[in-house]
Amino acid sequence: MNRLRRRLLASFAKASEAMASLALAKGAMPSIALAKEAMDYPAITPRLLTFPRDFGAHLPYRTEWWYLTGQLEAAPGSAQPRLGIQLTFFRIRPPIDPSNPSRFAAHQLVLAHAAIADPRRGTLLHEERIARAGFGIAQVSDADTEIQVDRWRLERDAASGVYRGRVRGALFALELTATPTQPPLPQGERGFSRKGPGDDAPASLYYSEPQLALQARVALAGDTGEALRSGRGWLDHEWSSTLLPSQATGWDWIGANLDDGSALTAFRIRRAAAADADEPWFAYASLRTAGRSVQTFARGQVRFEPLQAWTSPRTRAAYPVAQRIRVGSRQFETRPLMADQEFDARAGSGIAYWEGASDLLEGGRTVGRGYLELTGYAGPVPGALSG
Repeated sequence: MNRLRRRLLASFAKASEAMASLALAKGAMPSIALAKEAMDYPAITPRLLTFPRDFGAHLPYRTEWWYLTGQLEAAPGSAQPRLGIQLTFFRIRPPIDPSNPSRFAAHQLVLAHAAIADPRRGTLLHEERIARAGFGIAQVSDADTEIQVDRWRLERDAASGVYRGRVRGALFALELTATPTQPPLPQGERGFSRKGPGDDAPASLYYSEPQLALQARVALAGDTGEALRSGRGWLDHEWSSTLLPSQATGWDWIGANLDDGSALTAFRIRRAAAADADEPWFAYASLRTAGRSVQTFARGQVRFEPLQAWTSPRTRAAYPVAQRIRVGSRQFETRPLMADQEFDARAGSGIAYWEGASDLLEGGRTVGRGYLELTGYAGPVPGALSG
């Protein structure tokens, strides 16, 4: 749960309906017919993930995202600080009548978020794109990872497994390669990821690719460009047809690459109107060691505790940007690269959330780096309703 997990599930709760309405309102598409009856989205059921097929899109499902984050070291000999990068693509199947033959019918929407965390500036640089698939403006492949909107792209080379990403916006440009160093990590029960208690709880199919070897160039507006940087990254890919229930109000999620080659995933889905000390609606964690053994942790073994709050001057949301995270017998703490990493997209896709490059500490010592994602603090997640 990207991407918003991603993976932004957690899903952007009626994200499909909300973003279809948004696209209509913003003139992104002409008038189209909504489905006369409830959409028959496929149910998520337990199954083994199959690669390379599952690197690609799953078009019949309601929502899907590819969420790539990482931290980049300064170029050798440079005094510049490290940077955080985010590149997330969402595919959304709106409730559009599938029998509508119009080429203008928005049967699939593609949304992308990109951001740069630069401590020199102290405020997150971010941009987004949204378009319906087709006309060469946006496209997504079901054969492998290949998704594009406007001049933004994320694609995977089938022969090498290397991901290539490209963003060209008004505020910055980003070119990157992300090379896998470990096999995909299925989350949950061999890829079947529950998002609540009980057999009928919302669920997704979900895998991660931690410990990606990154190489990237970042050019900020007004700069002449920057030398090649290297670092470590993380990719989540998740798809689902269900939405979060009304009892849930948002989620806290972390994906972190540990210096010893391990990979930590943890999330909690918060109850509506609940205090931080209250039991979450659901929680989960996994820890894969460098030797590839995987241990998963149930709700009672995972706990998030806020350590530092930051209040956004834009949304007035108070985000717990540093947290203590207990996973089984181990206790970690997160420390943000900078406090203001709020992605405020209310004027576009209608959401605001905190997506922050962070250090991971254990016993007071830095043991890794990753990204912490906080949703639902700036208002309800669009679509976090019963579905």
